[in-house]
Amino acid sequence: MKRWALVGVLIGAGLPLLLHAQLDKIVIPAGTPEDKALQAISNEPDAQKKLSMYESFVQEFAANPAAMAYGNWQISQYYQNAGDLQNALDYGDKALASSPHNLDILVSQANIAQQMKNNAKVMDYAVRGGEAYNSIDKEPKPEGISDQDFESRRQEEKNAAKSSYEFVEAAAFNVIVEENNAKARMADIERFTPAFPNSRFEDSVASYAMVALSDLKDMPRLVAYGEKALAANPNSLPTLLLLATAYVDDPKPGSVGKAVTYAQKAIEVAKADAPDADRSRKLSAGVAHSTLGYAYMKQDKTAAAVPELKAASELLKGQDEQQYAIALYRLGFAYAKLNKVTEARDVLNEAVKISGPVQKPAEELLLKVNAARAKKQ
Repeated sequence: MKRWALVGVLIGAGLPLLLHAQLDKIVIPAGTPEDKALQAISNEPDAQKKLSMYESFVQEFAANPAAMAYGNWQISQYYQNAGDLQNALDYGDKALASSPHNLDILVSQANIAQQMKNNAKVMDYAVRGGEAYNSIDKEPKPEGISDQDFESRRQEEKNAAKSSYEFVEAAAFNVIVEENNAKARMADIERFTPAFPNSRFEDSVASYAMVALSDLKDMPRLVAYGEKALAANPNSLPTLLLLATAYVDDPKPGSVGKAVTYAQKAIEVAKADAPDADRSRKLSAGVAHSTLGYAYMKQDKTAAAVPELKAASELLKGQDEQQYAIALYRLGFAYAKLNKVTEARDVLNEAVKISGPVQKPAEELLLKVNAARAKKQ
């Protein structure tokens, strides 16, 4: 496809709107020296000669930002196709310097950065792309146009740019997914959220944020982020579970009570007994029951904890081995506390078979239970 020809269609009737647009568009009027030079480049069949002509083009028309943006962008694409990704990125940055809010160039740059596996650059370009797209809603209405016509044109501009916006949104989300460092992931999330408001990945981003903040042991930020996420989506299972999990181990007065509230809400939302309940909902319900039982034990309501922990172990068995082991250990502890040593032994015998962080504590508790059981016989 001859890109200079695509540029030409931006003149004429569309020009008044473009003069007020927040998104940059490359406009090279037909019949200008720049346009004639681009036609000559387009007619050149040899790729290497075409590259040299583009290099001459950006030197000759250095005073024209549109020409600089377009010429450098074409050079960037040449190097990308040739596999020289660093040069492709560098020339793309030169294009952006002349057209900083050009969503097409930002998409191109994000794509190159993805090929380079340079996630920091991917996030930079993606966020800029999201900001550029959302700036369409901030465009001032030009004089001489009705509110209805202006809104119609603005919606047309958003529709035309939607696929590009969705590309950079997904690119930024993938950076969050691939980042394993909690501090870096949270920094990415804090850039993602304002750049992509009401994102289709909102629930997943909230979940990643809560896990990152939990890993960072930043309880104030975790609570603030979680409460904000729940205000936007009160039925977010990942947020309810992570808040319940965070509060149940928080030593501050009242925190365990909050853990109970969030765990109960998660159980209600999951609806694990519903005919359409999938694995994810059953797993979420199992974790919520386990957390609720643990919270009841912390409140010295051990008898109330047992049915919750039994429900948890039933839901988690065969679904998540480690969460199943946690539920079994807590259930064994509850039985032991109620002096039901036979029940405790049976549960803990199952728990010690599961390799992981709970195995050793389960073995230690089982020894104590067996000793207590021996004394009773």
